[in-house]
Amino acid sequence: MTDAPEPPHRMDPSGAAQHAASRRLRDRCPAAPVLLPGDVEAVAVTGHDELKELLSHPGVAKNARHFTALWEGRIPEGWPLSVYATVEGMTTADGPDHRRLRGLVARSFTPRRVEGLRPQVEQLTAELLDGLTEFTEPDGTVDLREHFAYPLPMNVICALLGVDGDSRDRLHRLFRVLLSTDSAPAQIVEANRETAGVFARVVAAHRAEPRDDLTSALVAARDEDGDRLSERELAGTLLLLTVAGHETTMSLITNAVRALCTHREQLDAVLAGAATWQAVVEETLRYDGPIGFFPFRYPTSDISLAGTVIPQGTPVLAGYLGAGRDPRAHGADADRFDVTRTPAAHLSFGHGAHFCIGAPLARMEAAIALEALFARRPRLRLAVPDEELPPRPSLVGNSRSVLPVRLDG
Repeated sequence: MTDAPEPPHRMDPSGAAQHAASRRLRDRCPAAPVLLPGDVEAVAVTGHDELKELLSHPGVAKNARHFTALWEGRIPEGWPLSVYATVEGMTTADGPDHRRLRGLVARSFTPRRVEGLRPQVEQLTAELLDGLTEFTEPDGTVDLREHFAYPLPMNVICALLGVDGDSRDRLHRLFRVLLSTDSAPAQIVEANRETAGVFARVVAAHRAEPRDDLTSALVAARDEDGDRLSERELAGTLLLLTVAGHETTMSLITNAVRALCTHREQLDAVLAGAATWQAVVEETLRYDGPIGFFPFRYPTSDISLAGTVIPQGTPVLAGYLGAGRDPRAHGADADRFDVTRTPAAHLSFGHGAHFCIGAPLARMEAAIALEALFARRPRLRLAVPDEELPPRPSLVGNSRSVLPVRLDG
């Protein structure tokens, strides 16, 4: 008698216990069947080598026209993961379309351009640290995520795009709904509508008065040569750049502070010069990166990965947390945070053609932020135990909703 196959793992949209879920999936199979919200069948790839293979597999696409359940009409309006599939931009384009869109953006993320932003990032970091006491509660705590980890990357990416403060703050509130995989369908539909309206106003303002920023450059590419950038691609690119430009860096800074506060010996090593702040950033990306399970890739024909046959058109999640702590790639102590370890290549910024274009900027922002923060506040500690911090309500992002700290211990 043959044992019945194990049922697919049901993904938790609340974002709770992501590392435990990643470990269970990886131990079960590095490419395991899962159920997404709404009982949508998918596969999660959580092994380092298997994920690396997936990310550069020639038979795997990013465009949702390959998403069988979507084009068959089995995905309802307001599905909490729809934005990751249907937005038009670099992350959902393949082949020549991807190269065209990436090329338009890449000129703003050259090493020279990113390095030129360093003084601005350092100044903004200092200003935010100066202002932290203004937000300190009567009990001596301050939410470091809301008042430091969020405004730093959000202000930087909005400066690059030329998005004003009112639009910036509105987008941040809307993204909380769009990126939370436990949001109600009606909330998602409304947030999508409002987000489109915000970006329409941003584009209109830059058409009327072009500026020296990335949005004006993209608008010019659209208006001067419509074949290079459609209106939907323009809006989608702005959405993707704004989200990716602040959300992941915000979580990276948050997770690094948590890791250092719960591993004081590691913080002491950095402050003593035994490791660099860049090493802290890289180890955080490996150990507790900002992305849990990133949607989506789709096989264009049936493929086999880690012994699992993934049918054509199945949505596949990239399980970055599982890959980051895979002992086959990172050693028997992969579950240990160690800023002095000999770094192994992690996949937290992706791999292959879709490697994160903003990775140099995120790395620079996080290193500057952490060094300045702990130079001023070396006794900073969490105000509550780390395990009591509420997770971000998302199976995609990996972080905490708040980061209450005491600045002087």
